[in-house]
Amino acid sequence: MRPLHAPAKVNLTLEILGRRADGYHGLRSVAVPIGIYDEIWIEETAGALAFSCDNDQIDPENNLVVKALRALALAPLDFTIFLKKRIPIGAGLGGGSSDAAAVLLAAMNGELGRAGRRDYLTIAQELGSDVAFFLSQTAAIMEGAGERVTPLGAIPTWGCTVVKPPSAIATATAYSELSVRRESRPRASSATIQLGEALQRGDLRRVQALAQNDFESWAASKYADVQTALNALHEWNGFSQLSGSGSAVYTIYEEMPTAPLRLPSGFQRFDTTFVSTPVWRTPNA
Repeated sequence: MRPLHAPAKVNLTLEILGRRADGYHGLRSVAVPIGIYDEIWIEETAGALAFSCDNDQIDPENNLVVKALRALALAPLDFTIFLKKRIPIGAGLGGGSSDAAAVLLAAMNGELGRAGRRDYLTIAQELGSDVAFFLSQTAAIMEGAGERVTPLGAIPTWGCTVVKPPSAIATATAYSELSVRRESRPRASSATIQLGEALQRGDLRRVQALAQNDFESWAASKYADVQTALNALHEWNGFSQLSGSGSAVYTIYEEMPTAPLRLPSGFQRFDTTFVSTPVWRTPNA
């Protein structure tokens, strides 16, 4: 079987609303897949489900690739899995969720044998709040607790530079420490809806002006290296923002700046672009 490619994402907006009755926070976000990929090899074998990864920080029992395969309830569940991890962990780039979505998409496309009809969206929602987004295979507006996804179609292939500082931030930690002041924000006037429209128009300056992340102030004040990364990218390109609940930060552009990007030792840099699958590309792209 060919390797599955699971892209990372950045959040152009991330508005955190009040806590819901189910314990989750409501949110609105525009997220965009970018060209940093985990690779997943899955082979049918005789025997039990076996998982390995080239990153020893990954817990085989709690890995979302394994959870996605088990949720599909394939019979028999005889697979050998190898995960080549390239999306940084604890960065707010959605690597685990994307890995799970790649497995679900492979099943939907008939690449895991006779998976049959499944409620893939429900499975995605049960696996994690970002998994349904990655099923859209393009930029999308996320609402609810992340389960309501509105794809934005073909998107610009703008450049994107991501910087991952040494710190890693667990999503649960970020949500537990975030102070939310507003229980609700009118949808029609929200930055997320306006930015989604600007992205569809390919209006880079408007997208940069509307971009926001409610975790950024908290993360930058708690983690000095996050603030360092934000400052470095802003000095380099005039725009920088935290992705997700952090710790990675990014900048976007039509043409990469020619000046050197100065980063301290231990900071990772990724130069990439926005991506979407062929189904969303414009006819002349």
